[in-house]
Amino acid sequence: MTGPSAERPEPAPSPAAIGGSAAGSVGAPGQKGLSPGNLQPQRFPAEALILALDRSDAASALALAAAIPGLRWVKVGLELFSAAGPQVVAQLRDRGLRVFLDLKFHDIPATMAGACRSAARLGAELITVHGCAGSEALAAGQAGAQEGAQAAGLAAPTLLAVTVLTSWNPQRFARELAIDDTIEDYVPRLARLAARAGIGGCVCSPLEVAALRAAHPAPFALVTPGIRPAGAARGDQQRVMTPAQALAAGASQLVIGRPISAATDPAAAFTACCQELLQAQKQDLGQA
Repeated sequence: MTGPSAERPEPAPSPAAIGGSAAGSVGAPGQKGLSPGNLQPQRFPAEALILALDRSDAASALALAAAIPGLRWVKVGLELFSAAGPQVVAQLRDRGLRVFLDLKFHDIPATMAGACRSAARLGAELITVHGCAGSEALAAGQAGAQEGAQAAGLAAPTLLAVTVLTSWNPQRFARELAIDDTIEDYVPRLARLAARAGIGGCVCSPLEVAALRAAHPAPFALVTPGIRPAGAARGDQQRVMTPAQALAAGASQLVIGRPISAATDPAAAFTACCQELLQAQKQDLGQA
């Protein structure tokens, strides 16, 4: 977001301004940082941005992360984890990055407990589970994550219950899944289920954030994919907002992939997202 053309453009924020300090000072192995439910995006917007490392090998993922000064959080999803294995989490943490392990566990309670236990031992600070796995599996996953972190001498991670993937639109959701609830009703249902099971937050589209935040105050984390800076292509995302809009609605953190990773200059694209958040903050302060 920029001001009127007659005004002098804002200078690009430095890595210290967007991230608070040099890379590696937050989230290094064994070091505690801001918890996902109590972030300060208004002060350090890089804490609110999670870069999706959607790469098919560790080398390119590590190179992308290294090319972005001020980067704090990265997401390791199914593609990268399947190709590079658990060691990529350690490699990223060794570089001072905080890891969101987005494998969306969905299984019987015993398997959910074991999977979350293993993920927590890796040092992932955010771990996804499917909310529709049910309350018993969610509670088992939460207990397993706490056990794994304790065994590794780490702080317990935050489990995030996935509600409805942002690639679904309402018409196809109703037609293909034969769920009577609309997306607007189904997402809060899963969020309530997750909260009752002791899960620390949810993954939801930015369009559902405001309603969920009203029902689930911080420190309950709301992490939102489907983030597209103004003018960016939607791709396969159906329910989207800009970074500033999503944070204003109550999101804790934002997951951004292709608008940064596929950009000609990923560092510049990341900085532009941070600058949008800083500019929105200035406008909010000016209206207060």
